[in-house]
Amino acid sequence: MIRTIQVPKHDRSEVKNMEQSSFAAARREHWKVLGATLVRSLTAKGFQAQYVPTKEEALAEVFRIIPEGATVGIPGSVTIREIGAVEGLRARGCTVIHHWDPSLTQEQRMQTLQDELLAQYFLTGTNAVTLDGTLVNIDGNGNRVSGMAWGRNTIIFVAGMNKVTKDLDEAIARTRNVATPPNALRLNLQPPCTKTGHCVNCNAPERACKALLILERATTGRTSHVILVGDDLGF
Repeated sequence: MIRTIQVPKHDRSEVKNMEQSSFAAARREHWKVLGATLVRSLTAKGFQAQYVPTKEEALAEVFRIIPEGATVGIPGSVTIREIGAVEGLRARGCTVIHHWDPSLTQEQRMQTLQDELLAQYFLTGTNAVTLDGTLVNIDGNGNRVSGMAWGRNTIIFVAGMNKVTKDLDEAIARTRNVATPPNALRLNLQPPCTKTGHCVNCNAPERACKALLILERATTGRTSHVILVGDDLGF
């Protein structure tokens, strides 16, 4: 006769917590190893790249790069807001310029879009980063990719490891199918991808992906930082 041993509830809970902890540890270790690979790829392409395990450490690195009192332009980036950069930089006496400020009039918002590009530091996320160190981004207005492509200021990219893709084709697919639909929903737009959940290459007036930028190397004439984060950040 086979006897079934009943594990007490508190023991089962402890086993489950231990499993979850081991799963998280394996994920963190994988991202650390993958992050080191990406740092080598990005560095070879002229970026000043580094990997940090948490969003708190990512914010600390942003503070290390940007001095107190500097002007900082922040375009439409969920990642940058998720790490707490807007509030954190303001607390350090920085002037943060960002068009997401709900108090702006439409005229002020349009001026702010331009002023973001002229700040001393341009702080942004990225929609995708490939294993060989290529950054891929997509925009509706084009202001964000414009600031990424050229500027006399210092640019800082912050990327969660959820943004990593195998190659350029996968990166472009990610910008259209993973990043754009939730961004359109966030902006209360109604392109078809908000109904299908993926890109259908529409011509809708409210299409949220109109300008695609592929950064194969750090561009000439500025310092370009990339902070990779062992966390799930942004869209």
